[in-house]
Amino acid sequence: MERLHSRVLVQWAAGAFVTAVVLAAITGAIAYVDPLSLALSPVLVAGVVFGVAFVLGVGYAALRYRLWRYEVREDTLYIERGVFTRVRTVVPYVRVQHVDSQRGPIERLLGLGTVVVYTAGSRGADVSIPGLAAERATTLQERLRDLAIESEPTDAV
Repeated sequence: MERLHSRVLVQWAAGAFVTAVVLAAITGAIAYVDPLSLALSPVLVAGVVFGVAFVLGVGYAALRYRLWRYEVREDTLYIERGVFTRVRTVVPYVRVQHVDSQRGPIERLLGLGTVVVYTAGSRGADVSIPGLAAERATTLQERLRDLAIESEPTDAV
């Protein structure tokens, strides 16, 4: 089974940082507006909330990275993921409609990409594999596309 590139931890930690900043700003603003609710300084409240949220977010990202696995099998794509709820996904290539690769600004900065597999008959339940090295995302996209084409039923007349 293959793992994600370790640089995805930086991307997920950046997301935890942004979340921690937003939570700290909200709680700091609440503590500033309603100083009677807490006998603490709004800056102290915001700092504590930021620290707790950031540590929890980075811890969650580390666990998420540790548990994320995928495998390109003979006739299916197999994915294992999830920290609190473990999810195992099996995508038969015959169900694959098309395969995209995406690279957002932070992913481009880190040299990463995401492969998204769109399947027939799904409503927003498409499968994505984040945190791949950019060249790996491109080769995986091409390989999955080729496997999907090979698995198409042939029309015998």
